[in-house]
Amino acid sequence: MLLRTFALATALSLITGTALAAPPPAPIRSVVTDGNARFQVLSPTLIRVEYAEDRKFEDATTFTAINRAFTQTPYTTKVTADGFREIRTSGLTLRYKRDSGPFTRTNLSMVVAGNNAAPAFPSYCAIGSACEAENGLLLGRASTAYDHTSHNGSGFVAGIEKAGAGITVNVSGVPAAGSYRLAVRYANATGGDGQNTTRTLSTQLNDAAGPGLSLPPTGSWDSWSTINTTVDLKAGTNSVTVRQSPTDSGKVNVDSIAVTPVDTSTYPPADKGLLSTAYGAGPTSTLGGWSRALDNPRQVPSYQHPGILNRDGWYLLDDTRTALLNADHVVSSRPSHGTNPYQDGYLFGYGRDYKQALGDLNTLTGGTNLLPQSAYGVWYSRYHAYSTDDYQKTLLPKFRAAKVPIDWLVVDTDFKAPSTWNGWNWNASLFPNPKTFMDWTRDEGLSVALNVHPTIAEDDPQFARTNAAAGGLELDGGKNYLFDWSKPAQLAAYQALHKPFEDQGVRAWWLDYCQYCGGSTASNPQVAPDNLINQAYADSATKRGLRGFSFARVGGAEYGGIESSYPMGPWSERRNTLQFTGDTPGSWDFLKYAVKFTADEAAAGLSNVSHDIGSFHGDHLPDDQYARWVQFGTFQPIDRLHSDHADRLPWEYGAEAGASATKFLQLREALVPYTYSLARNANQTGVPIVRPMYLEYPGHDLPGQYMYGDNLIVAPITTPNVNGAGSASVWVPPGVWTDYFTGAGYIGPANVTISAPLDRMPVLVKAGGIVPTRTDYVDNQKQSVLTQLTANVAAGANGSFSLYQDAGEGHGSSATTQLTWDDRAHALTIGAAAGQYPGAAESRAYTLRLSNSTRPTSVTVDGRRTGWSYDENTRTVTVTTGQLSTRSPHRISL
Repeated sequence: MLLRTFALATALSLITGTALAAPPPAPIRSVVTDGNARFQVLSPTLIRVEYAEDRKFEDATTFTAINRAFTQTPYTTKVTADGFREIRTSGLTLRYKRDSGPFTRTNLSMVVAGNNAAPAFPSYCAIGSACEAENGLLLGRASTAYDHTSHNGSGFVAGIEKAGAGITVNVSGVPAAGSYRLAVRYANATGGDGQNTTRTLSTQLNDAAGPGLSLPPTGSWDSWSTINTTVDLKAGTNSVTVRQSPTDSGKVNVDSIAVTPVDTSTYPPADKGLLSTAYGAGPTSTLGGWSRALDNPRQVPSYQHPGILNRDGWYLLDDTRTALLNADHVVSSRPSHGTNPYQDGYLFGYGRDYKQALGDLNTLTGGTNLLPQSAYGVWYSRYHAYSTDDYQKTLLPKFRAAKVPIDWLVVDTDFKAPSTWNGWNWNASLFPNPKTFMDWTRDEGLSVALNVHPTIAEDDPQFARTNAAAGGLELDGGKNYLFDWSKPAQLAAYQALHKPFEDQGVRAWWLDYCQYCGGSTASNPQVAPDNLINQAYADSATKRGLRGFSFARVGGAEYGGIESSYPMGPWSERRNTLQFTGDTPGSWDFLKYAVKFTADEAAAGLSNVSHDIGSFHGDHLPDDQYARWVQFGTFQPIDRLHSDHADRLPWEYGAEAGASATKFLQLREALVPYTYSLARNANQTGVPIVRPMYLEYPGHDLPGQYMYGDNLIVAPITTPNVNGAGSASVWVPPGVWTDYFTGAGYIGPANVTISAPLDRMPVLVKAGGIVPTRTDYVDNQKQSVLTQLTANVAAGANGSFSLYQDAGEGHGSSATTQLTWDDRAHALTIGAAAGQYPGAAESRAYTLRLSNSTRPTSVTVDGRRTGWSYDENTRTVTVTTGQLSTRSPHRISL
């Protein structure tokens, strides 16, 4: 199903609205080479910094950095009197001490917006320093963990419980061949086996076996000790591995590893100046971050992996260990530099221009994926053994009768047989004729995704064929077999399991991949399992002519309930994955955290985030909590109702909550023109759909509210109703803002409390803001083209909005329509559609819903007087036109 596979390969099509191949390496331009250091000026706020002692610099694209052909950037460079190479752009000044070796915090610096930046490469570990284990290459089932205290760095490494698990660090700057002291900081306490005994691990030094390690017990898992041994190393850079061999007991946590001269008596101090992870480092003043998933936390999470955005205005993305992406779609390991140090990174210096940083990231790593238009409507799934009859005779008729829209039907794991968890066949007792069922979903305008867990049971009818094609799969210790996606034959065999379903009409796959869902992996440490398999899913769909994406967790893997971030981070999944945030708890506290979480992930450039709306856990929610979850979902990138056998549909709740949920699900469907345009903008600029307040108003990091595009502030209510209403505290930015539902006006800057009954929530429209919505109700986006559009405008300032439209699927032509509000003239101009695509509406009726307005004396459409209405309570004028040509401009004047 892939174009080609090789080594750890998967085919790669990068989704930025059209299917893109990985380009051949572009000519390196805007380059300054100074001895063993090379600098590439990509933008005024982004410089690639590369150090190669052997002067073998890398020009090929990598899995992360797929584009370095930025717009030419003016810069100047010189050598200063004190021996520094200096590079200046309009946004930053970079300095490197010439001939001083690999980049460190002492020889590489940057000044941006008046701040001094001293970056450090997580992949670079000098002799005499503590190499954080979580920043090494993680082997086998080793994983980054955060659930104990007193560790150094951002975390520690756990999961060293099976042969092959461990950590590799590259120690540079060894002055001469000879003996050195190897020290390991570890914790070893009573484990699940009930033992509190000395454990053992093995070492490997470059390609040779090193001494064994004996690790006595520590007081607890929160207390750390060090163990020392003597090792023989080469001059230069050495690969040092600590891992569990088949004869070792393992079951220890490793905090850091250090190589020092043999006569060193103390353990090197940790560098606490940066927040460092395997894929990058930056200041500790983070503005949000990302998590692989939010599965089953005991409490609201307190840690996120850092993104590129922070208050100090700079970040180093470390791409040193990321595999190469060749022009023919082959993923391969970087060439070895032997004992010569090598570093490759991207130094962002953006100050407070956070949008510029996200734009740089978007250009470098590929545009965040534009999903099918229908994906921005309403999704429904439930962990429940539905049958064909349930869907056709009960569930969908209720949706239709209640006028609740539905675009995507996600069928959870019970559709499978003989194993409901690890199977790859329809359960005939539930779906006696799958093709007929799939034809019915198509006729009803539904897109279907199936839930899969990436293992296969030994009694599955597909097992023998799959195992043979894979060349032999690994047994997980029970009756299920695992895939190693780094191995081409196993990846191909895994993907072949999907084809019969796709031939029947299945549109996408929900990869429910975690330790408890199936432990398939990618054994190559240069690519995380999530990174590799998510790209493979996106590529497969693209090859079928669809808009390819994966629907899954992102950025690493999870072993034994521990989330691991790999050397690559989440950057590739910005461009290929709809993030499933996992099995979330049902509580007010977690609803509050979910509001914060989506906006937090903007710091990593993640836009397409999908929560279980209503939460996965929790049976029948309190009416007010259910209604507030649905309101929150209305203004999220993806609105997907889901639960663990529980109630999440409007008719399953009381009259008031049910009516509220219906209203907001209808609003969500109506908002698709606005949301889809935001998604296209995210694809082009890197600025996500949901935006933390600081993106628009630097200095205002407010976890309870966010921007939904340029024009809306959304502040979901996350506490129970009191006396029939809930409330939220809202910071109103400078200017005039109008309540979307009531027409109430607010003048900022101000802090206000906005109360709302169950049928409303705090949503404010910026003066001059334009929010286009569908006027007509549709069951789903495939039901009809957009022939009736409402422009929701808040008077008080000039404004504009670019409405984006295309066929909604695949890759082809598109059209944009410019909507412009002239506040002085009190007129809305609807531009002629620029561009064309198959199925586009040739005419459209427009409704202007103008809030924050006085009563007009007359209204004209293209110079002709027309009827209108005015609501005194909401201060809203409503004007509706007849069908007008989309190929001509039009003007509504009041």
